[in-house]
Amino acid sequence: MSKYPKPNKGNNRGRRGPSKNYIRKNERIRAPEIRVIDPEGKQLGVMQPKKALMIAKELGLDLVEVSPTARPPVCRILDFGKYLYEQSKKQKESKSSSSSQKVKEIKLRVGIDTHDYMTKIRRAEDFLDKGNKLKITLQFRGREMEHKDLGIAKVKQSIEDLSHVGSADADPKLVGRNVSALMSPLPEAKRERKYTTRKTEVDHDEE
Repeated sequence: MSKYPKPNKGNNRGRRGPSKNYIRKNERIRAPEIRVIDPEGKQLGVMQPKKALMIAKELGLDLVEVSPTARPPVCRILDFGKYLYEQSKKQKESKSSSSSQKVKEIKLRVGIDTHDYMTKIRRAEDFLDKGNKLKITLQFRGREMEHKDLGIAKVKQSIEDLSHVGSADADPKLVGRNVSALMSPLPEAKRERKYTTRKTEVDHDEE
């Protein structure tokens, strides 16, 4: 039996470094030199953390590391509580924005007639103009697979016909018996209705 006790693996938990969301401030800033920005956004230059902290305390504020990976790290003099509140608010707004964007879909055929095609394009225009992403899918049936180029051309045509409200994330792709492409809405200020007005009610049920 060994006279040395086996290491307790459970004790390693307390030795882990700070999480990636950890924000260093005041005396916890360890870099030998930092680049300092004052409360008004003006750069005060590169200095030792001790000197920067003195300036922050004279203003009744905190010294906060806002860009730890920069060389040297960038620190700002600010109200730490207010900073945390604003960061939290930005994260919530970002999550809300991403979760509200949905992916809608229209389905095409190689031999779709002009009337049906325009009905789907109007529907797609409405989707994109309302800030949704759009998936365009064309399915080949039977011997239509012999005319893959026609299917790809049809999807490219629909992307072009919707270029006033959206743009393709990538070129159309053929997977199995389907050609598909994903479109994202243009910035709101650049979107324009071409086939419908914003007061027009569009049937959103896809076949």
